Amino acid sequence: MQRRNNKFKILIPKGRLFPSVAKLLTDTGLFKEMDDQTYFIPSTDPEIKAKLMKPQNIPELVELGSYDAGFTGLDWVLEKNARVDIIMDLGFDPVRIVSATARQTSVRYLKQRKLIVASEYENLTRNYLKEKGFNYHFIRTFGATEAYPPEDADLIIDNTATGKTLKENGLKIVDVILHSSTRLIINPSVTSNTWKKEKLDEILTLINAVINARERVMLEMNVEANRLEEVVRVLPSMRAPTIAPLFNGTGYAVKVAVKKCQVSQLIPVLKKLGATDILEYEFRKVII
Repeated sequence: MQRRNNKFKILIPKGRLFPSVAKLLTDTGLFKEMDDQTYFIPSTDPEIKAKLMKPQNIPELVELGSYDAGFTGLDWVLEKNARVDIIMDLGFDPVRIVSATARQTSVRYLKQRKLIVASEYENLTRNYLKEKGFNYHFIRTFGATEAYPPEDADLIIDNTATGKTLKENGLKIVDVILHSSTRLIINPSVTSNTWKKEKLDEILTLINAVINARERVMLEMNVEANRLEEVVRVLPSMRAPTIAPLFNGTGYAVKVAVKKCQVSQLIPVLKKLGATDILEYEFRKVII
């Protein structure tokens, strides 16, 4: 009965990070659907309570213990100096945190004067400028940081996935400060709470099962008896391929789970070795 009264509280990021995290969590089956216009998202697990929040706020709220876990970018964990445990790099929505200036501005020029520097990232910016020895005045931005140079700032610190927006605004990258992607973070106290640790492990099992499934496919094929050993020899697999005799002893059915990145090289080889009726299909979850 006590389990039913407990809630494992998770924060889900709004904005750019939402689609990837939402797809992951719906694929786990923990949520039927997600709408980034609704702050509270019902879970299929009555012991999970989920809320949407801006990724900038998630590290601090998890650190305070208001929530047990959350998904946010590494950039915001470091920006907030949050005392949280990062337990998984999901690799979603990778960006670089960069310093950038107008295309015509030289780094030598920047070092010769007191700069106006604009960014959403105050702590990351101040740490970077201190390390570089710049004299500066900091302006806190609230979006559209790339619009500041050259009239309103000499230098910006911003995130970029491809650098395209910076180029379109006449900017060039000076330094790459940080590589960031979506992380799953928890409050450190979670691991010392038996119930919360158990619930976290259940969630991680499902997340890992989805991620493993995304990386793999199942290959099925028919192989004549005299070609079986040769075919099996080239098959990579998680453990060992599943082999079953075909009706009337005409050969064998072979099933094997392989990494998606191996398929394009593997199928032509299998065909040359005599495998026929080759099928490829995806998994929904893979638990290793």
